[in-house]
This record gives sequence, C-alpha cells and structure tokens, in this order.
Amino acid sequence: MGRRSKGRDISGWLVIDKPAGPTSTTVVNKVRWAMNAKKAGHAGTLDPDATGVLAIALGEATKTVPYITDALKAYTFTVRLGQATNTDDAEGEVIAQSDMRPTDDQIKDALGAFVGDIMQVPPQFSAVKIDGQRAYKRAREGEEMEIAARPLWVEELLMTDRPDADHVTLEMTCGKGGYVRSIARDLGAAMGCFAHVRALRRIWSGPFDAEDGLTLEQVEALAGDPALDAHLRPVEEGLADLPELKATAEGAVRLRNGNPGMVLPSDVEYGDEVWVSFEGKAVAVGRYKAGEVHPARVFNH
Repeated sequence: MGRRSKGRDISGWLVIDKPAGPTSTTVVNKVRWAMNAKKAGHAGTLDPDATGVLAIALGEATKTVPYITDALKAYTFTVRLGQATNTDDAEGEVIAQSDMRPTDDQIKDALGAFVGDIMQVPPQFSAVKIDGQRAYKRAREGEEMEIAARPLWVEELLMTDRPDADHVTLEMTCGKGGYVRSIARDLGAAMGCFAHVRALRRIWSGPFDAEDGLTLEQVEALAGDPALDAHLRPVEEGLADLPELKATAEGAVRLRNGNPGMVLPSDVEYGDEVWVSFEGKAVAVGRYKAGEVHPARVFNH
C-alpha cells in the first residue's frame, strides 16, 4: 500500500506580506504548516531582504502559479547612489564608489532607457542557473560569471522620492523575470555614479496586493484555526489574466476527465488560451478550438 501524503486537501491562494529576513521557501513552509496543507508553492521569489506580496498557492491553486508568475508586478525600491556592490544590494561588499551625484532631472532622463522591451543581465548573486548550478552558489565561491542578458518588459519606471543626495526612490511595473537589483546597477552605470538597491518592496503581483496580505505573525497566531481558512482566496483568482469561458454540463464532465469539452459561445479567437468554469468553479485551462476547449490543466476541487 502506497504512503499517503500528510495534510489537508485544501485549495486557494493565501496572500502574505513578507517581512525582510526569511526566504520565500521559508514562508511557504510556514503557511503549509499553519494550514496543515498537503501541497503549497509560491508565485515569484522575493529576495530574503525584500518585503511585500508573496502569493502562496495551496492545492489546486498550484496549477495556476504560472499565470501569476507571468503577470505584471509592481515594486517600490530605494536606490543608494555612489556605490556598487558585488550583490547589487546592501548585503554585499562595496566594489566601486563615486562622489558624483546626479540631479533629479538627470535621474528622470536616465529612466527612459529602462522602459519598454529591454535586455537585462541578472545579478551575479541570483538564482539563474549557469551550467546546471545556481549563480549565487558559484558567486559565493568567488567565481565571476558571464550571465547572458534576457528580455524584460518594463511597463513603467518612475522616480517617486529623493530623500537626500545619496538616495532615490523608484517605482517599477514589469513583467516576468525582472531583477530590480539589475535595474539599480545598470541605472548607476548609465549615470556614471554606481548604484545598488537599499530597500525593496513588491506592492502588487497580478491580482494580489501587499495591503491585503497577512503578516507571518498573523499566520502563526491563527495556525490550526478555521479563521485562517477564511483568508483563502479562490483558486480562480490565479486565472484573472486569461479569458473565462463557461462549460456546458456535458462539457464540464468531459473536461474534468481530460478530454475536449463543449463551451458556451464566446468571442475568443481560435487557438486562444482560456480557462473554463462550470457553476463558478474552474474546471480546466486549455486552448479554444471550434466550440470546444482542449485542456492542458484540469482542476479537481
């Protein structure tokens, strides 16, 4: 007889306002423990020192994680001007310095080059894999690597405050895979003054806002309490960026069994990726083809 996984079959999203300190994995494990959940994961890593939205997927919601990972996200961050560090944040060693400080107008002018489709080189201390090994592991051993630039969509990058000559606060909305530390590093290089991230907060991610998140203290206080379940958001919120189609009763049965199923008429295009609901619950994600949806993911909740 096979071993059964421990924990409850519970599905939905729990939004955490992550404090500085713990890793994203630590937060996932804390939530899984507090809710006695069988399965949990997160949508988009935050650096240990970063704060803000960490959306935790439980049970069937883990099947929607890629759609939150791909969604737009917004960050507010403070950049320290005049210093470059080997980690591109305040945790690292200072490796270059400058007495030059750009004016507010010079900073605003420089931001334009970082908006739209840009190419970005991840930090040396990042989770990017180089020859099968995480870059940060090789960086800790003193190795300096050539990391390939990768595309990033930056919707908006604004200067929101200039507390003093050494610091500037920026707000960025971007797509999947953005490194705020790289933005700070490259902005400093572009202005000839060096820079790194001093503080970072993710204020929203897809449909989830930091101000709606629970603190880890609240999660711990409510561990094992049904009141914690009341904070769960529906699985369907993870699909907010996809068009929704409604299944017929027969179509829902077929889709749940992994077969193409009939949906009600809609204006989506042939081949579009969609999610299908029946009586308000997610049934499947798949491709729309001539009145049917061919499922790629099926929900059992």
